Amino acid sequence: MIKRKTTAVVIGLGLVTLSACGSSDSGGAGDSKTVTLVSHDSWAVSKSVLADFEKQSGYKVRVLKDGDAGQAVNKAILTKDNPQGDVFFGVDNTLLSRALDNGLFQSYEAKGSDQIVQQYRIDQDRHRVTPIDAGDICVNYDKAYFSKHKLAPPASFDDLIKPAYKNLLVTENAGTSSPGLGFLLGTAAKYGDDGWQDYWKKLKANGVKVVDGWEQAYNDEFSGSAGGKKAKADRPLVVSYASSPPAEVIYADPKPKTAPTGVASGTCFRQVEYAGLLSNAKNTKGGKALLDFLISVKFQDDMPLNMFVYPVRETAQVPEEFVKFGPQAKNPETLAPAKIADNRDQWVKSWTSLVLK
Repeated sequence: MIKRKTTAVVIGLGLVTLSACGSSDSGGAGDSKTVTLVSHDSWAVSKSVLADFEKQSGYKVRVLKDGDAGQAVNKAILTKDNPQGDVFFGVDNTLLSRALDNGLFQSYEAKGSDQIVQQYRIDQDRHRVTPIDAGDICVNYDKAYFSKHKLAPPASFDDLIKPAYKNLLVTENAGTSSPGLGFLLGTAAKYGDDGWQDYWKKLKANGVKVVDGWEQAYNDEFSGSAGGKKAKADRPLVVSYASSPPAEVIYADPKPKTAPTGVASGTCFRQVEYAGLLSNAKNTKGGKALLDFLISVKFQDDMPLNMFVYPVRETAQVPEEFVKFGPQAKNPETLAPAKIADNRDQWVKSWTSLVLK
């Protein structure tokens, strides 16, 4: 239903094979009239919007979807000397340092970069990556369940460990899922190096359920989603996205007047996705034009209802459903990419020992 899917986080580059996958029907990466975008599987754009870019620029866009984000980033690093494409889209702030430290991108300041919301601009001295979208990983709740049980839904991380919410939450594995990792990082940001493990001990004692990925958590285990209702799921709390409630409205038939799910705004972690011109790209001119397009008003306006993320361009239009049912968190948890880089792998290993064993 929702475009934002499970995103495996592969720890260590040796686990990724080098076989290419995805579309390959529009010419090779070396064709000067073809520009190749390498991305994770959640990439989406309206055909008319892409067609307009191709007509105006003179480039044919070839899209190579290369699995989930962790796999795609690691494969791009392994093939950086002879890259599969010209532009990579979909490296987020949880994996960005790995890409930059391995020299994945070359410098290019995309046209329109000065229109990007200031808080998302990083690497300003070298311009190796361009922010493209932002989203919040948050706990979603089933409104009907909490109404039926006359129980206020949780609003914060602290609430989730209270006895009233015992055995109600399902989350994704932090080692195999982007929202699962984001939720872990949110707790690390909230409670610090010395406190997050104690928090997870309490969350485990309060009956949190862990599954491999978002698809299973949201559509099989969460009672508030359309899929969960069909599956007769029994968990009214799930780690998902702030944009999940709008999706429940947009895809429903008939459309309800209000979303059946809500967001616990005090449980959100801000995720930002970037794109960059790949080092050793064969079509650098086309790659630069494609990056300009990704932060153009036309693409940024089109993006929310295709990938269920928020635009980063200040003048971009946000869909009414997002404003009404899935507004961005006002005070999400955040971590500097360098902090994530220094701790991510060890945090995941510690989390795995603590929660799964």
